[in-house]
Amino acid sequence: MINWKLPAIAATVATLLAAPLAAQDMTLKLGHLANEDNPWHKASVKFAEELSALTEGRIAVEVFPNESLGKEIDLINGMQLGTVDMTITGESLQNWAPMAALLAVPYAYKSLEHMDAVASGEIGDQIKAQIIEKVQIRPIAHFARGPRNLTSNRPITSPDDLAGLKMRVPNVPLFIDVWKALGANPGPMAFSEVFTSLQNGTIEAQENPLALIRSASFNEVQSHVNMTEHVRSWIYLTIAESTWAKLSEPDQAAVMEAAARAQAHERELFTASIADDRAYLEEKGMTFVEVDGAAFQAKAKDAVLANVSDEIKPIVEGLFAQ
Repeated sequence: MINWKLPAIAATVATLLAAPLAAQDMTLKLGHLANEDNPWHKASVKFAEELSALTEGRIAVEVFPNESLGKEIDLINGMQLGTVDMTITGESLQNWAPMAALLAVPYAYKSLEHMDAVASGEIGDQIKAQIIEKVQIRPIAHFARGPRNLTSNRPITSPDDLAGLKMRVPNVPLFIDVWKALGANPGPMAFSEVFTSLQNGTIEAQENPLALIRSASFNEVQSHVNMTEHVRSWIYLTIAESTWAKLSEPDQAAVMEAAARAQAHERELFTASIADDRAYLEEKGMTFVEVDGAAFQAKAKDAVLANVSDEIKPIVEGLFAQ
């Protein structure tokens, strides 16, 4: 007598063993530098959830925040070598693709809407095409970065108010030259030294996005946030070209749809975080000052153009003219 149960049991076991492979064809590693509270991380998790849903679980994404998979340049190198699938990166890409410098040019973008129009328009397409060609990684979404604002202990509404102001800037020649052109007395300094230097009067001012002004507790040593918004910038969610090439056309479409949903989610979180940071700093006693943005832009223009490469200079001139 044939025991029909044994083959049936064997078939069931084989199905169970095969199930994880059928359910999950590919796991992508996404490493980035932000912490778990950052909108970029939350958007990355959203991307993972959406891609899993769109592919019915066939493509999973593991997200590694806090540089736990490596620093930004290491991750880019890993993507080129095929050991990392995805990261979030921005103007660092100009080491390979000069047009990536356009992601963070002082006074090039008058508003968030203007920046979005550039990032998602013809100029943005040119930037992405060069990144794909020169870096072998593919931008699939862009996230906003908080605009940089000047803090001080007095209101500053125009470049005339900057005369001789001792301020800290990052060690970036473009930033130093722009603030000199505006009339300030800028100097590079490690970020870790800024609070104490403001406290003891070594410097009088510094510039950073609201989130960093808040997290560094600069409200304890500075009374005013001058809304210079002198650098608006964006950053890309990217996938390695080698990984992209392994995907079928339907899966590539799913990746792009998941990325679009992640971008929309990040924008909601970003907008809320800007409002929350301002409310927090105002509650802590900081005064927000509106500035003459056009006057700052006009005075900074020549210094900006002197510092950008010949390849992007005509584009920057066009952005200033808009």
